[in-house]
Amino acid sequence: MSILDTYNGDTMKQTPKRIAIIGSGLVGSLLAIYLKKLGHDITVFDRRPDIRTIEFSGRSINLAMSNRGWRALEQVGVAQEVRQIAIPLDKRAMHVNDKPVYFQKYGKAGEAIWSISRGILNRKMIDMAEAAGAIFIFNEKVWDVDLPTAKIYTGKSEKSKWISYQYDIVFGCDGAFSRVRHKMQRRSRFDYSQDFIDVGYKELTIPPNKDGSHKLDKHSFHIWPRGKFMLIAMPNIDGSFTCTLFLPFEGEVSFEKITNKQEAKHFFKTYFPNVSKEIENLISDFFKNPTSAMVTMKCFPWSYWDKVALVGDSAHAVVPFYGQGMNAGFEDIFMLNEIIHEHGDDWETIFTEYQKKRKPNADAIAELSYRNFVEMSSKTANPKFLLQKKIEKWFADKYPEKWIPVYSRVTFSHQPYAEALAIGDAQEKIMQQILQMPNIEQEWDSPTVEKEMLRLLQG
Repeated sequence: MSILDTYNGDTMKQTPKRIAIIGSGLVGSLLAIYLKKLGHDITVFDRRPDIRTIEFSGRSINLAMSNRGWRALEQVGVAQEVRQIAIPLDKRAMHVNDKPVYFQKYGKAGEAIWSISRGILNRKMIDMAEAAGAIFIFNEKVWDVDLPTAKIYTGKSEKSKWISYQYDIVFGCDGAFSRVRHKMQRRSRFDYSQDFIDVGYKELTIPPNKDGSHKLDKHSFHIWPRGKFMLIAMPNIDGSFTCTLFLPFEGEVSFEKITNKQEAKHFFKTYFPNVSKEIENLISDFFKNPTSAMVTMKCFPWSYWDKVALVGDSAHAVVPFYGQGMNAGFEDIFMLNEIIHEHGDDWETIFTEYQKKRKPNADAIAELSYRNFVEMSSKTANPKFLLQKKIEKWFADKYPEKWIPVYSRVTFSHQPYAEALAIGDAQEKIMQQILQMPNIEQEWDSPTVEKEMLRLLQG
């Protein structure tokens, strides 16, 4: 049975179009599978080499697949294959110096995010897209797009001779610094902003034990919160952990202050003493792997007539602190597919509806992602914050229909991001009032607190 045969029994077809997808990453590969199912002729272009033929670059943060991503994969029957390369994480593990590791469950029983290596998943997605019939062309740089005609131009460099390819539709899935979007930015009334944060990241690795087992709990998302910086670790199926160090570029404790192995050793021993056994490996990775920047990118519109549309990071790049970048991109495709089923061959209406529905949600997850960095790096070690989370979980268990924490709304539901943000803001106001109650540390689960929360909810 092929990938296409498993598409939930759905046999809807559109009038076949010649479609180019620019970018062979996760979003581009999944979009290729969806569009092949709908009967289109798909070619995927990428300026980079085939990721299946090269070593990974050391620029990755492990992915956290959650409900939105799984729904998009299930719709085209590929979720089961992806689960085989993923590990479920049902809790955070907080590593605070001089204290035991503190475990914090993510949600209700059975709710988990899934850790997946970006490179391994990308290889798998390309394989599945090729199996569905998509054609991939690597090492081919797209330099220009003629928006009204959906013609693309490729070449070795901007000044070399270009080759032109004529298509009916072009999708830009080429990331935060999209060449397709760059062309759209030159149009009148195109809104665009980018905002870099002053924190960078660097990929590190904790290797497996000699027997191939994991050195830390393999079903936890590990966080070492240190105020303005932090270390995280997510498990891989080979027993290793992909770690990511988030650290300011400049300042008292920053990447600019770590220039040699001695300074790196001092940094890890001072701030992360319980990973000191891995210090040689961490230091080696620190100087081998690049320091990367993080950006929030917003734009509008996401489409041009019935010819060109942006999907994923090319339309709405976010910082990675909610683990929703890939999930949001996959949800773009799921929602686009639903709109296609409503409007058939009317591509201009399809694109107009798609951007109208998705733009507010993209802005909401951008805001939530930035806030979560503050939460993960500085608040997760704060007793008041931990008490707040404890009260929220206790109340949610008692009144699941009245209180769903914002993290659960984002991660374990399909509720629009914009709604999750608005409800989360209202809940935060309630919690700040609850935390001001007398003796809240001792009486956090008392009938008095319960009654007050119910009153404030009705407010």
